[in-house]
Amino acid sequence: MTSSPPTIGVGMIGHAFMGAAHSQAWRSAPHFFDLPLVPRMTAIAGRNRAGVDAAAQRLGWESAETDWHALIDRPDIGLIDICTPGDTHAQIALAALRAGKHVLCEKPLANSVAEAEEMAAAAQEAARSGVVAMVGFTYRRVPAIQLARTLVADGRLGTVRHVRAQYLQDWLSDPESPWTWRMDRDRAGSGALGDIGAHIVDLTQFILGRELTQVTGRLATFVDRRPLPDGGTGEVTVDDTAAFLGEFEDGVLGVYEATRYALGRKNAIRVEINGSRGSLAFDFEDMNVLHFHDGDEAAETAGFRRIVVTEPVHAYVGNWWPAGHGLGYEHGFTHQVVDLLRAIAGGAPAIPDFTAGLQVQRVLAAVERSEQTRGWESVAGPGS
Repeated sequence: MTSSPPTIGVGMIGHAFMGAAHSQAWRSAPHFFDLPLVPRMTAIAGRNRAGVDAAAQRLGWESAETDWHALIDRPDIGLIDICTPGDTHAQIALAALRAGKHVLCEKPLANSVAEAEEMAAAAQEAARSGVVAMVGFTYRRVPAIQLARTLVADGRLGTVRHVRAQYLQDWLSDPESPWTWRMDRDRAGSGALGDIGAHIVDLTQFILGRELTQVTGRLATFVDRRPLPDGGTGEVTVDDTAAFLGEFEDGVLGVYEATRYALGRKNAIRVEINGSRGSLAFDFEDMNVLHFHDGDEAAETAGFRRIVVTEPVHAYVGNWWPAGHGLGYEHGFTHQVVDLLRAIAGGAPAIPDFTAGLQVQRVLAAVERSEQTRGWESVAGPGS
């Protein structure tokens, strides 16, 4: 008789947009994947008692707390999932790691390089005792992105020369859209640069298997005050858009744009990579498709090929629906949970770890410095 795999109690902090997405993942993972460690949705934390109780019931958590410290203190919780604004990431993650809890932290890792450095150092120290820490760059786990990385690693693009990456949204295009915490630098760290720009920095580095070394960029804020729910206006202290150039460690050139003002674009994460033998292109608004051009094909038939990445041979897909039925936004979060639980059970590092999160934070900081200096800035430069 086969014994059931052990369980691990999960405590999640925050229950808004990301909390709902993470909750879906914790619920779904054990039903679709064979896991060496089964998550138990033990407790959720939020500041408002009525709100967190309602969230626990709606999202499927066993209990609720109004103080995140209580989750870390509970012996029935072995993993802390951080879904809060960036200004609390560092204090929660550090407390959890020092208590011997595994950690999943939403991106960007922190609000500053200094915080991210402290978090990465604490994660490295905790790893000596078998504690695992992961940062939540979920778009890595889209099957089409996994295929893109494989094509690059297998040399199908030849020598990579160009990278183009955009993250385009439009939810702030209306100047009357209300002020939220995402407009407050003290809470969010940055605006479009950190919130969505971090994703395309991570994605391009992940697909290429190499890191950005220097950048130059510009930031802009188009609307500096927005309506508050109770009347009046709140000051916008973050960027609305970020545009920057980047150079990778082997001379590959990158062009990046992140904006919340691309009217008509809802969640367009676009990546194109050009090499000496081929090219690939991806757009998250058509997330089950990867476009690939094989430069070795005869000229009369050459062109971009549309690959529908929904076959069982593609990463993660075989655990879901019959071929061709497609996956959605939420599935990346489930894949993240699966990879994290397997890393914990196998005593392996979780990828991307806090060191990878720190590296992305350094890229963001270099872009911000270049806005001030109007020049190229090293990713490993001052403040890194």
